[in-house]
Amino acid sequence: MNFAEAPDGTELAWSEAGEGEPLLLIAGQATSMDGWGPTAKLLSRYFRVIRFDHRGIGRSGKGDADRYTTRLLAEDAAAVLEAAGTDLAHVYGHSMGGRIGQWLAIDHPQKVNALILAATSGGKSPEPGTQPDKAAMEALVSGDLSRLEPLFFDAEWVCANPEATHVFFNSRASAWAKARHFKASREHDAWNELSAIKAPTLILHGTGDALTPLPNATLLREHIQGSVLVRVPGAGHGLHLDHPETLDWIRQFVARKAR
Repeated sequence: MNFAEAPDGTELAWSEAGEGEPLLLIAGQATSMDGWGPTAKLLSRYFRVIRFDHRGIGRSGKGDADRYTTRLLAEDAAAVLEAAGTDLAHVYGHSMGGRIGQWLAIDHPQKVNALILAATSGGKSPEPGTQPDKAAMEALVSGDLSRLEPLFFDAEWVCANPEATHVFFNSRASAWAKARHFKASREHDAWNELSAIKAPTLILHGTGDALTPLPNATLLREHIQGSVLVRVPGAGHGLHLDHPETLDWIRQFVARKAR
């Protein structure tokens, strides 16, 4: 385990595996680096995979409450890349990690080679169909796995991957940190600055995502010039884990688009 120093001095735990071009994985809210599970393992066959624990999560320090915004969390991600000795990396962000990845590409364009955004959005939008339904949000905050699992994963995948499912939903985090992650994710608003993203961008989104409905991905594609949207039929919010075909699409996109 390695540790990077965030701009405010907070220690951020990070690890790496594999060889090849660097690929930074940015997890969703209140999810540790271990939550990438089999996805990280598969990607490490082709990339030097770098992943880290957000502040307040897993083995990272918690830092100050005012540092919990997606834009400042992107500064944490930049600090991890610096600690890893990486000037340029592909960036793959899931959910809140995708929101953080947007700011990383906006504020540190020289660090982002290709950008992959999964199950995420540019922030709240008045556009119809962009908001999660009430039942999905109630399930998200309930902590009840029987209600959470169907929002994220295919039932067959859960049965076949009990350990990965358990790790994903059981990251070590205090209620204090979880609340601040939730607030950071919900208050994200990058719509007016997404046009500044110059990195080739692949948007992956499940057609069955009730937490971040598909219209969010359509809006991302409209705001990020030259971005490519791949709709994953039937996939929920956890498509980065239970739909391994997305990894082939990432490899193909990087091979075609990255500089």
